[in-house]
Amino acid sequence: MTELILGQTLRFQGDPFEMGPEAALHDSAGGVAIDQGRILAVGSATDLRARYPQARVTDHGKALISAGFVDAHVHYPQTAIIASWGKRLIDWLNSYTFPEEMRFADPAYAEAIAHRYLDLVTAHGTTTVCTYATIHPASVDAIFSAAQARGMRLYAGKTCMDRNAPEGLRDTAQSAYDDSRRLLEKWHGIDRLNYVITPRFSPTSTPEQLAALGQLWREYPDCLMQTHLSEQTDEIAWVKSLFPQSRDYLDTYESQGLLREGALYGHAIHLTDREKSRLIEAGASLIHCPTSNTFIGSGLFDMALATKLRVGLATDTGGGSSFSMLRTMAAAYEVAQLRGQALHPSQLWWLATQGSARALHAQDSIGNLAPSMEADIVVIDLASTPAIEQATRRAETIWEALFPTIMMGDDRAIRDVRIMGKASARA
Repeated sequence: MTELILGQTLRFQGDPFEMGPEAALHDSAGGVAIDQGRILAVGSATDLRARYPQARVTDHGKALISAGFVDAHVHYPQTAIIASWGKRLIDWLNSYTFPEEMRFADPAYAEAIAHRYLDLVTAHGTTTVCTYATIHPASVDAIFSAAQARGMRLYAGKTCMDRNAPEGLRDTAQSAYDDSRRLLEKWHGIDRLNYVITPRFSPTSTPEQLAALGQLWREYPDCLMQTHLSEQTDEIAWVKSLFPQSRDYLDTYESQGLLREGALYGHAIHLTDREKSRLIEAGASLIHCPTSNTFIGSGLFDMALATKLRVGLATDTGGGSSFSMLRTMAAAYEVAQLRGQALHPSQLWWLATQGSARALHAQDSIGNLAPSMEADIVVIDLASTPAIEQATRRAETIWEALFPTIMMGDDRAIRDVRIMGKASARA
């Protein structure tokens, strides 16, 4: 049955990094018509009521209706170690990440964490994630099965590592290829599930393993590929020592066939001029992880790249310190301020929705309110706490009303979440 979801609506007709705030369309008395998991129409509440007189109506008053948030880089196996104290990247991996990921050899543990993670992010208004698993095939099965049961669009892949990791967390070039191919053929394109070829990063993959995954990507070119790039300066020095023949960090991937459209590089903070030029030329995507970058002291992402590349936004659970894309938008604003780049609220909201969808090459399916798109929707209470309410009461524009929620909002601001039009059970 057709349903009308009414309230204020916010959608995009273009990229605010190119067009400015005019790229966003706001209707203070709007709505969305949905049926069979898709958006039928977006418009004024009056017009939609006239057009669909028999529709069921859910009226959210002055709450804001938006596309659901798209989190473009996460590690769901790190759910239980989020906000662990005091380490930089390499120490973080050895002290927290690798011991926790060892536990995913147990399929029951992987299943429990997969469901816990999706409960947590859905409660924060996130309707799509792109996640790393562990080296264990069962960890991939667990997250895909959990997402499939909820009807979620999800991107995931087996994390591949054949060196510089503990015994029990290493595969080989051949087993990485074989496992990834088997999982890809099992899950990719089933319902709303998408397999992502996933070398963790160059320090934990030999050139032979990277070459094997590059070969797999040539065989299945419609998949995405995700990895990490230039997150910390000591990591870059480590890569240089491991790959003395490479021109730079990006070249460790490029030389093995892991650079083209559909490549997702997390962090990408300390890039050389050559790397920037090649990323732009190749049409790759960069994923900005601001809470992680500040929490483990990585550095400040250059948002000026958003005018030249596809840039998505991500929590980077669990190096990132929050499951919330609202908190992540706030951190992106703060990081940009430190670089002298004042991000407009329209740009922040774009990054968390349509920008991340574009980074995942899914902009025609998710990340915006438009006819025929999948009905992944979040409804935001713009007065969810007394502090936010007193700020929005003074607002004269939608941006003045929305910005306090970006900066101070949390899961209390999430009034409703729809996945393919269906109300989501949230933690």
